[in-house]
Amino acid sequence: MRTELSIEFFPPQTPEGAAKLKGERAKLAELKPVFFSVTYGAGGSTQARTFETIKEIGAEGHQAAPHLSCIGSTKAGMRDILNYFKNEGIRRIVALRGDLPSGMADPGELRYANELVEFIRAETGDWFHLEVAAYPEWHPQAKSPKDDLQAFARKVKAGANSAITQYFYNADAYFHFVDEARALGVEIPIVPGIMPIGSFSKLARFSDACGADLPRWMRKKFESFGDDSDSIRAFGLDVVTELCERLLAGGAPGLHFYSMNQAALTTEIWNRLNS
Repeated sequence: MRTELSIEFFPPQTPEGAAKLKGERAKLAELKPVFFSVTYGAGGSTQARTFETIKEIGAEGHQAAPHLSCIGSTKAGMRDILNYFKNEGIRRIVALRGDLPSGMADPGELRYANELVEFIRAETGDWFHLEVAAYPEWHPQAKSPKDDLQAFARKVKAGANSAITQYFYNADAYFHFVDEARALGVEIPIVPGIMPIGSFSKLARFSDACGADLPRWMRKKFESFGDDSDSIRAFGLDVVTELCERLLAGGAPGLHFYSMNQAALTTEIWNRLNS
């Protein structure tokens, strides 16, 4: 049985970035992903670029799944976006709470992802396949692991079809999270999010900011390479490939790659898994 693959992009900020992404996307399309998702900035700050990118993906014959964050939004504004997506033939959305933009005090009419999922279902029925976020190592703003798990269950109960996790490098964290979700009655597929490693310094900064754990043995090994980019890349490929192999062997329903708008690492890992 073929493992389902999906791949995430962020909307490019410049015409040069858009042209480069088009080329990288063509390479990744050869892997035959089920869909390409496109991120959406805090408070909809990248809304126009997100819409432009999903239109390009659709025009190329691929399924696009725009991210949609609700924080700082109005129901009327969300209704307009949903109608736009329907008119564009979009059938899948990654429904998120999102982060409140700096300086914005009002969280809006839809404050949490479960409220967004409920709203989408009330407005559009079963038109959209709804993905939600999951955090095997817990959301950094959660009061406790129990609270975070219950928040996830509320999103599922509201009508989510499947979930994509924050990236991680500890397979046990994923398996433990899935077991606990199943114990709460969550039955939807929970797809692990995979972050290929191209630059360890960038990954470390990003992970520290978003709460993703980098195991100490990994940090020490990467640090030992110094500025040897070839060794960092080779070790990163081995680590992430082995992680994916373990996840799939343990029953993960697919893999969602955070491509960072680059094709090479995702392609290499996917080819290793399917060789």
